[in-house]
Amino acid sequence: MPLCAAAPSCRRLLTRAALGCWPAPASRARCSAAGSGHGQQRADGKSNVITGKSGSILTIGINRPEARNAINRTTALQLLEAFTAFESDRAFTAAVLYGRGGNFSAGYDLKELAQDAHAVKYEQDVTKDPGPLGPSRMQFSKPVVAAVSGYAVAGGLELSLLADLRVMEENAVMGVFCRRFGVPLIDGGTVRLPKLIGLSRALDLILTGRPISAQEAYEFGLANRVVPDGQAFQCALELAEQISAFPQNCMCADRASAYYSMFDASCFTEALQYEFDNAKDVISKESISGARNFISGTGRQGKFS
Repeated sequence: MPLCAAAPSCRRLLTRAALGCWPAPASRARCSAAGSGHGQQRADGKSNVITGKSGSILTIGINRPEARNAINRTTALQLLEAFTAFESDRAFTAAVLYGRGGNFSAGYDLKELAQDAHAVKYEQDVTKDPGPLGPSRMQFSKPVVAAVSGYAVAGGLELSLLADLRVMEENAVMGVFCRRFGVPLIDGGTVRLPKLIGLSRALDLILTGRPISAQEAYEFGLANRVVPDGQAFQCALELAEQISAFPQNCMCADRASAYYSMFDASCFTEALQYEFDNAKDVISKESISGARNFISGTGRQGKFS
């Protein structure tokens, strides 16, 4: 399986193991700032979402470790705010979404739902309102990488599907755990999951709600990298930096075409037309200079650095 290419500690072959958790990194020394909170603060003065900046990468951390990073209304709004800022700021080339304190996210906060029947307000038109988890109905123009540790289940699984790539720790677990409690997937889970791993495998997870390990998630194509426990965040950050080093107009055009082909095109010809129309301006912006770099010797023999 592919491991994080940039970190030597992430290159070793991994084996399946029992469920485990990892502590959130104590510091973000590589970030330009320790991070900032978004929106309403908790009673203890901390924010439910912590953001930081590492070069051109925005890091977005879910910060409710006492609830396995379950998403309540406040957290959903803060996540929406953070991702809206990411999408609108051209200085950011990619984002890394992660959970602090050992788990990615246990999904929607069922305690809040049980205690407040009006916790989820329904808008019939999904284009007019954010999803219950916040950014779940957004479509991004730039890459997002999810660093998955501990549990990424129910709505937490849905949040991970927002990302282009998922870096999963070897003892992390995914699953539609909300199946047990009659809570439906209404944050894009039934839309994105079949597209990513195929209908048959998606239905296996959706209908049974069973947990799957990092190894099985990788075999399904749900996890893109499997890394040792405690290294998902660092490897996801390095992956985001690697992606950000490529010519951005070209990469984002190809990314947009892939998404259009998968979710929006009505036929093969329409997808081809979008691919051409979306990329034709890149030739003059980046391809000609890239070809000249190749002629001068850059990138020969498959080198990426």
